[in-house]
Amino acid sequence: MVHSVYYFWNNNWISVFKYFQTFVFNMKTQTLIPTNILFNSQEQNDTLISKDSRSKLKNRIVLTATMLLLLLGASTVYFFQPDFSAFNESRMNSPVGFTFLAITIVLLLFKISFLLYNIYLYFQYKVIESVTDDLLPTCTVIVPAYNEGNLVFQTLMSIANSDFPKHKLQILAIDDGSKDDTWSWMKKAKEQLGDQIVVLQQPENKGKRHALYRGFNLGTGEIFVTIDSDSIIKSNTLRNLVSPFVTDQKCGAVAGNVRVLNNKNAILPKMLNVSFVMSFEFVRSVESQLGSVLCTPGALAAYRSSAVFKCLPEWINQTFMGAASDIGEDRAMTNMILKQGKKVLFQRNAIVLTDVPEKYQGLYKMFIRWGRSNVRENLAMAKYVFTNFKKESKVGTRLLFANQFLTLAMTYPFLLFMLYFIVVHPLLFLSSTLLGILIISSFPVLFYAKRYSASESLWAYAYSILFTFGLFWISPYAIATAGKSGWLTRELPQK
Repeated sequence: MVHSVYYFWNNNWISVFKYFQTFVFNMKTQTLIPTNILFNSQEQNDTLISKDSRSKLKNRIVLTATMLLLLLGASTVYFFQPDFSAFNESRMNSPVGFTFLAITIVLLLFKISFLLYNIYLYFQYKVIESVTDDLLPTCTVIVPAYNEGNLVFQTLMSIANSDFPKHKLQILAIDDGSKDDTWSWMKKAKEQLGDQIVVLQQPENKGKRHALYRGFNLGTGEIFVTIDSDSIIKSNTLRNLVSPFVTDQKCGAVAGNVRVLNNKNAILPKMLNVSFVMSFEFVRSVESQLGSVLCTPGALAAYRSSAVFKCLPEWINQTFMGAASDIGEDRAMTNMILKQGKKVLFQRNAIVLTDVPEKYQGLYKMFIRWGRSNVRENLAMAKYVFTNFKKESKVGTRLLFANQFLTLAMTYPFLLFMLYFIVVHPLLFLSSTLLGILIISSFPVLFYAKRYSASESLWAYAYSILFTFGLFWISPYAIATAGKSGWLTRELPQK
């Protein structure tokens, strides 16, 4: 059982024990209802109420089934105790089995120690409050867009409505050769905002990295802020995001706090919302205490312009296995700024709401992209993390890297063990895995319940089941196909 529990630990809650990545958010969806739609008829209102009621009923059924499944799995472990004892004894008597067990125990102890250290760092974390208007730096916000439709308009309006001095704010919106009506919505934003915004159109689709590159070269701000075109920011987000650059001159980049926009009805967004709270408000808070947030998300990130220009040629010309890199531009930029010896921090009070996939196909494609980027950037990080890349302590950065590297290195050994366990003892595997999910996922459940909502926190259990049984193949597949390119989620139709 220890083995199956650890396999879940290692592969399912990468968002808890990783502390990885990846997470930046460049998926393409079209689900936000425009705010100017008014429901004037009773029939429309009744339809919406009926739809909402059905959605709530479906959500309750999913959560109830999840809890019953976990409790059933946990209870069966008791009845299978003799079988577990026999299975463990057979492994203890085998040189290969004993070696694997020893390695598993060592890694499990490392993960537990790492978690306890992270909990300590989390309680040390404090947000940096916004500085006054006169101290705020000049800021260029860059919004690359591709096949985003009306959502890009709402993104741009949320930026324009920010509580940020207008004379210090430059907004650049860049259409990367969209095939839909994205450009029309950009022009509509221009009509309403006038000189507050500059809209540009790429002659052809070159990818998000090239759209950002154009924005970096045209930007005049001391700080560059990148925001995905399917993301909505709050009025105080920008000033909170850039304040660390004022209070800490060693700060080279800042990660925003990403939450899910379309999490009201669909099941997958509800799961992801709980997962995002863990990966940002816990994981990145910890990483920020070490000055080494490993990924500034595409949904919301800020960079000191001088740090960007130092690595811009390397970033735009980055290759992997001889091919140009067209994914993971956020993780790559973060990596290159860390390499300069700069701090990369996280601002919990800089909130952005981003649209996420509502269907399995969109979800796994997004995870594949993130997984491939994670492999590439861990290899890139390995080239400098054990060098004298900065004057300050490098222990924290190296510890974060070691944790991620071990997670990747043990992916295939634990996958093979899982398959062996399934073939030899399928019922033991199922019951011990469900018990592992119930135990380990209780941490993010309690974390979300304390921060936000006890009822919504239960989605962490459902997400763990989905990841363990429906997305376990993502990591090994991403490793095997790390050299492949392609955004995967930006073509029409969406979702």
